[in-house]
Amino acid sequence: MSNIPSDRSDLWNEDIAPTDAAHRTWRWRHYAALWTGMVMCIPCYILASGLIDQGMSALQAVGIVLLGNALVLIPMLLIGHSGAKYGVPFAVIVRSSFGTRGSKLPAFLRAIVACGWFGIQCWVGGSAIYAIGNILFHGALVGPTIGWIGIDAAHLVCFLIFWAMHLYFISRGPESIRWIETMTAPVKIVIVLALLWWAYDRAGGFGPILNAPSQFVEGGKKAGQFWTIFWPSFTAMIGFWSTLALNIPDFTRFAKSQRDQCIGQAIGLPLPMAGLAFIGVAVTSATVTIYGKAIWDPVDLAGRMEGVAVAIGLAIITLDTLCVNLAANTVGPAYDFAAIFPRYINFSRGGYLTAIIGIVVMPWKLIVSTQGFIFTWLIGYSALLGPVLGIMLADYWLIRRRSIDVNDLFEEHGQYSFKNGWNPAALIALGISVLPNLPGFLAAAFPQTFGWVPGGFKEIYNYAWFVGVFLSIAIYSALMRTTAQRSTSRLDIESV
Repeated sequence: MSNIPSDRSDLWNEDIAPTDAAHRTWRWRHYAALWTGMVMCIPCYILASGLIDQGMSALQAVGIVLLGNALVLIPMLLIGHSGAKYGVPFAVIVRSSFGTRGSKLPAFLRAIVACGWFGIQCWVGGSAIYAIGNILFHGALVGPTIGWIGIDAAHLVCFLIFWAMHLYFISRGPESIRWIETMTAPVKIVIVLALLWWAYDRAGGFGPILNAPSQFVEGGKKAGQFWTIFWPSFTAMIGFWSTLALNIPDFTRFAKSQRDQCIGQAIGLPLPMAGLAFIGVAVTSATVTIYGKAIWDPVDLAGRMEGVAVAIGLAIITLDTLCVNLAANTVGPAYDFAAIFPRYINFSRGGYLTAIIGIVVMPWKLIVSTQGFIFTWLIGYSALLGPVLGIMLADYWLIRRRSIDVNDLFEEHGQYSFKNGWNPAALIALGISVLPNLPGFLAAAFPQTFGWVPGGFKEIYNYAWFVGVFLSIAIYSALMRTTAQRSTSRLDIESV
């Protein structure tokens, strides 16, 4: 990018400029380790629990986790192709579809969702520290809830301590994040397998949950309702990593080759995700035998274990959550904010802004129940980001056929400026594709206020990600081809 001056700060800064050859060092093992490290986290561990809570059997729950992640891997690889080929992050590559100014909208949407996830992971890590403190001081940290905040003072302090641990790595940049993920991924695998062995050994097997039938069988509590639960659950499983499907170019821009990013992601995402879901179900099933009730939360479980295993287990949970949060929920929004405000924000400042917003959203309220976590949070943001993904796929693979002028991505008046920096086709496609899911989201998020929403919209919302992706692909492709045909016709007339 030597032909692009650094003073073009409205669209360019060093952190979002194309990656040079010297920094394209990520091989397939780095991507496999990255995904394995991100998968090995507490939200993934308890993901299947929400499905079992909705009435599924253990096998059905783990199967849906596997199927959802195998499907989301496809757009992950397709969008990742652009990052590996051109070396630019999501917030820059999206300029080819939304425009040099319009790209700030999808970058902002993606960044805000990531900030919510950042806060959730900080809450999980802070809860681990809180548990350690209560073990060491015999429950002395427990206190009265602070009004509208909804948690006690010590829990809030532990949350802020874990939050502050991220700041060092944010200041060091994405290479430090790759390093810690690569180093800790094998350790995480060993730890979860050790946890599985401990549960099996203590319980003399895996307990009743693993063998319990679903509630959808004849005579069950939810007989005949399987598909009613399956589709929103499946959509939620896709939504879990749909944020990364958008900003995966933030990582593939460092790939040594396309082969490296494809093989690494294929190895690191679907099977480890399903494997951890199975371990979560199996261990929880064993806790019914060991403790007399199901304990889905590994932080709670670690707090009940005895001896040095308690401190070790909780310390590993804290480290694991830190690693996941840095990779999955810091890199993307840091680049997004840097692209939205390149004159004022670089990668580190974008990371700090992410951290601040992660506190403001009060994440403990986002995951207060499986109903809110799966059907409001996961499906809700998949309804918002699915259309952005569809537009990017259509633009890169169908309209431009993988051919992008990188220089023009940083040019104020280049081909991606469209109309004053905004592409009307992308905005129309985004708006129309989000609209069908909006009534269903409002009914799920605010049932007391929007309970009157017709059942048809609630049914559409169950397929929110699919509706958004495929509708936006169709609308955007049609609008862009119509625009191209009009431009060609105009040129032909002018040449006569």
